[in-house]
Amino acid sequence: MGFLLLLGIILAILWVLGLWVFSWGGFVHILIVVAVILIILWLLRSLFRRR
Repeated sequence: MGFLLLLGIILAILWVLGLWVFSWGGFVHILIVVAVILIILWLLRSLFRRR
């Protein structure tokens, strides 16, 4: 598992926890945006590495 994917998954989990457990406000939405960007970067790197 790549570092970007792992970091993206961790940030997504923190985002889910932030929605229901903690009240982090706008920081929660920043976490999900960063997590999605990291997962997309990981997918693009893994796709272009195979070719």
